Amino acid sequence: MAVTIAKEKWTSKVSEMVLGTEPNTVKVGGESTLPFLHFEGEIPNRPITALEVWDLEPTDWPDILKKPFEGVLNDPVAWAKKNVEYGADVVALRLMSAHPDYKNATPDECAATAKAVADAVNVPLIVIGCGVEDKDAEVLEKVGEALNGKNCLIGCATEKNYKTITATAMVNGHSIIASSPLDINLAKQLNILVTEMNLAANRIAIDPLVGALGYGIEYAYSIMERARLGALMGDKMLAMPVICFVGQEAWKAKEAKSPDDENPEWGAQERRAILWEVITATTFAQAGGSIFVLRHPESVKEVKKHIDKMMESNAY
Repeated sequence: MAVTIAKEKWTSKVSEMVLGTEPNTVKVGGESTLPFLHFEGEIPNRPITALEVWDLEPTDWPDILKKPFEGVLNDPVAWAKKNVEYGADVVALRLMSAHPDYKNATPDECAATAKAVADAVNVPLIVIGCGVEDKDAEVLEKVGEALNGKNCLIGCATEKNYKTITATAMVNGHSIIASSPLDINLAKQLNILVTEMNLAANRIAIDPLVGALGYGIEYAYSIMERARLGALMGDKMLAMPVICFVGQEAWKAKEAKSPDDENPEWGAQERRAILWEVITATTFAQAGGSIFVLRHPESVKEVKKHIDKMMESNAY
């Protein structure tokens, strides 16, 4: 007896974003179905992984996270090259030196660092500010100019600073990360505001502010899932690829930070912490995430293996 497989018929698809320049471009998005349901629609591009680079040495990272980058933590160019060696599809430069509580680096200093990193690697670049909205607007304006024509992904743009960052992206040929706090309506509204400035919708990545495994992952998953469903049903203001800052969330979890002697029943910290990051990322891949910003190279390796498997055809 023949079995008929029920299939959803979607009316739209996720926008496709291109990062970088030829011959080293990376594409994300473009799906016309829910994640990895190859039998229902097209999934032209696989999710991608990025490894973080900081422009100053992180003081609060555990030793097991610093170890793979021993000798390069004070040199963002060398660190970025190491990330490419570790297999990152994209390098994510975080300009923490700009933060007033750290070095309070000037926009020109940050722009020089960003250009040095971009010139040193042959993969696309994501540039993330320090998290202080006013300072990020100043910094990313200069960074966008310094990286003119390199087609980077810059952010994070919020409701308070999106105008400056969007203008910089438009003039200098970049895409932006639009960040909103775990609210699908706020995400949609910010995307509307950005596109009203005439930045193309396929040059926006949604940052819904994710949580780590055990720390709000369910809520973040539901937001991403609703956004994906909205995109497939024709909502153009939700049809952008989603970027997930997994590393910064997973490595804040006490299960990732606690050393072996504090909770021996949890198992070895190194394996435990990496798994915390990997499972967070693979969970969000099932929710529709397209870009995963990670911190440990072993996590990149494991997430890529998972994506390889999920990208195998399951068409009937």
